[in-house]
Amino acid sequence: MSRIKEIAKEAGAALTIAALTVATTGARVMALPDDGEGGGGGAGGGAATSNAQSGVSRVNPGAATDLYPMIQLILNMVFGVIGVVAVVMIVIGGVNYTTSQGDSAKVQKAKNTIMYGIIGLVIVLLSFAIVNFVLSGLLGG
Repeated sequence: MSRIKEIAKEAGAALTIAALTVATTGARVMALPDDGEGGGGGAGGGAATSNAQSGVSRVNPGAATDLYPMIQLILNMVFGVIGVVAVVMIVIGGVNYTTSQGDSAKVQKAKNTIMYGIIGLVIVLLSFAIVNFVLSGLLGG
């Protein structure tokens, strides 16, 4: 059980460090200009053609694109996956609880699984709120 607590602390610390590192880099992504000579897109292609095919109608060369929406999307996916894992652990704990047949060791293990799943879910929700608050404050989203 202490190993689980160590892993949870390390994961929380790593997630916090990663979120703060990403949040403090005010990086911007530059759009590639269309050279108009079919470079890279094949015959008659080019950046404008390939962008039009992918659903991008206009590219403004040199225009800065905010990194905030991309970071937010990635973090939302990460938090979503971790949240799903926490819910699955709660369900597994419930199944183990119902199939324990009164064995006190199995009941205790199932209760711990449910408790750690709930704690993980709460941590994910709080992390989601804190990271979005920090990102919107630092990057102006």
